Amino acid sequence: MSDRKEFRDLAEPGEAHEAIASLDLASDPETVPLREARGRVLAERVDADLDVPGFDRASMDGYAVRARDTFGADEADPETLELVGAVHAGAEPDVTVEPGTCAEISTGAVLPDGADAVVMVERTTEVAGHDGDADAVEVRTSVAPGDHVMFAGADIAAGDRALGPGTEVTPREIGLLSALGVDEVPVRGTPTVGIVSTGDELVRPGGELHSERGQIYDVNSYTIAAGVEEAGGEARLYPHAGDDYDEMERLLVEASQECDLVLSSGSTSASAVDVIYRVIEERGELLLHGVSVKPGKPMLVGRVGDSAYVGLPGYPVSALTIFRTFVAPAVREAAGKPEPRTATATGRMAVEERYSEGRMRLMPAGLVHDGDGETLVYPVDKGSGATTSLVEADGVVVVDPDTEYLAAGEDVEVRLFSPDVRAPTLLAVGEDDPALSRLLDRVDRPRYLPVGSREGLRRLRDGVPDAAVVADDPGRDPVAAPDPTADDEPVPAETLGEWTREWGLIVPAGNPDDVTGLSDLVDRDLRFVNRDSDAGLRTTLANALADLADERGTTRREVTEAVDGFDRAVRAHESPARRVLAGDADVGLGLRATAERLGTGFVPLGTQPVRIHVNPARVDKPGVRRLREAVAEGDDVFAALAGYGR
Repeated sequence: MSDRKEFRDLAEPGEAHEAIASLDLASDPETVPLREARGRVLAERVDADLDVPGFDRASMDGYAVRARDTFGADEADPETLELVGAVHAGAEPDVTVEPGTCAEISTGAVLPDGADAVVMVERTTEVAGHDGDADAVEVRTSVAPGDHVMFAGADIAAGDRALGPGTEVTPREIGLLSALGVDEVPVRGTPTVGIVSTGDELVRPGGELHSERGQIYDVNSYTIAAGVEEAGGEARLYPHAGDDYDEMERLLVEASQECDLVLSSGSTSASAVDVIYRVIEERGELLLHGVSVKPGKPMLVGRVGDSAYVGLPGYPVSALTIFRTFVAPAVREAAGKPEPRTATATGRMAVEERYSEGRMRLMPAGLVHDGDGETLVYPVDKGSGATTSLVEADGVVVVDPDTEYLAAGEDVEVRLFSPDVRAPTLLAVGEDDPALSRLLDRVDRPRYLPVGSREGLRRLRDGVPDAAVVADDPGRDPVAAPDPTADDEPVPAETLGEWTREWGLIVPAGNPDDVTGLSDLVDRDLRFVNRDSDAGLRTTLANALADLADERGTTRREVTEAVDGFDRAVRAHESPARRVLAGDADVGLGLRATAERLGTGFVPLGTQPVRIHVNPARVDKPGVRRLREAVAEGDDVFAALAGYGR
């Protein structure tokens, strides 16, 4: 298999600052135009119209496997799997992982058929065959299904509330809009900064996206450009470069001849397809490769011709965090701009956060006020590949390499992304729901995290959010009843308001398979797509199948196992319907409102209550009071959605 670039001697953060400070970014005075979107305020809500990512992808380099094939494997007793091929980012897989086999996979690549997990390369050893080439892999650890995999829609799911009205568009929001494919939305002499995004899997916003090929929208070009101008530089976007050496070399040399600083993002990690470090070594001078910091270990610093060069990580959160920490100060100094006003906030950790990787961590963090107005700090970390972390986080907490954990209640300092950052008036979590999205439009500066009913209850019990939105079965209140995620401890909460929604089975328009109810899922060969285990809709479906099992005198397990795809789970309420529309499933779990909006067929199965539960200590927060009013005055919202009512 291909050679991999290793990070053997990581530089300390101070060395990275010194290396960048040694670069000359000075530029002659000139006029800089304003970027249209930056600094504007949204007039209406922006919802996601696609899943991001649109495919299941590897979150690290390693081998795609069937998790069950690794059970019991360890250092003393490894499991040997046949190596059947390789999958790289931006390429459509041409292999299938059968039992007893595996495939080499690069970070960001599409997970091949048959695989459900990735084993990191550090826990494996290739075994050479008779011809000297590797034909098998020893796996020295066991993995569970989903390990080191970012599933389709895990970052942003179609139908999610992305940004609300009244939101000021900063570089973080621009990054999120780029991920959604949205393409429409000053001066003394400053350094010119050329920006080149690399990777065969990238498509500029507005271009045609092929998720089946592992393509994603290019977030970093516009995100980093906005950061450059915020720091006082002039950003120049160059055409997208793939992972082709000659094209990458041409673009970097062209940018170096026209700019004081060249920034690239991507192609700096230890991947078999990464080549950019070779370009810098052969056409300039490489000063530094790899920094002991998380996120952002694979950073490059050097020169190309007479221009300074910095290579940023490919993941949006990593790229923006490293830019702000290491590059923006140098741009501001070259532009003659003073350091920004102190932008920090202090608060108490809302929950315990463990960390023991031995390198400095820049932990994305959010702010929330408790009932007494004191600031709480909570970690926001979906993984560095998740663009929604750009707008869910308010800043970063710098965690020392020797710190193994931050205790709940411990005082921490948050480096805010902007001096204008404020904690949201309302922090709510839980079930995704179309009516809720409309009600939140009537609250000033809310933040909502669609983590599902079960996870919402858990977070409410832990005391982080103001409210949790929970969908469950009629007649059952999961707050009054023990919380199954909390060792039977009740969740302290007050009910702010509730409504009902009609749920059932999503089918193609016209219902070509003549689906009439749950019995069809059990008795017929129909491909089904379910919701994830945290979703209230999935719990209601499981309970309905249990009732069907009782009627038939069989077990719940036998009934669910008869459903082809009961464990095929997606994250958001529109995702099953979109799978049905794409022809990837015959039936999906969903809402009548979703079927009406997307033009699918619908087989009703019942109604489900949706309740908003509030932390009793925060019922008097202004944002909570406004949400209560919005629900009480929301008859027009429920009337506008099919299948909704009080």
